[in-house]
Amino acid sequence: MSETTPPMDASFSIIIMSIASSAAMSMGLSPNQDNKIEIDKPLARFNIDLLTVLKEKTLNNLTSEEKGLLEHIVQDLQAKFIQLK
Repeated sequence: MSETTPPMDASFSIIIMSIASSAAMSMGLSPNQDNKIEIDKPLARFNIDLLTVLKEKTLNNLTSEEKGLLEHIVQDLQAKFIQLK
């Protein structure tokens, strides 16, 4: 992190977005750190599964916003994963 980048607060939403970002990169939906588009279906599936585990393990312990974010992201990533060739 550079000195000009403001520090981020650690939160459950940041965890969700971090794992989702990794899933998106693994599905070729966004470039990786080398600015390349690569598809790694097993890694994408793993990251989606991680989010699903978080969803199951945090049941009834999330705010409505956190729950909604997690549900939306898992559904969206699962739909995009199914569309992968």
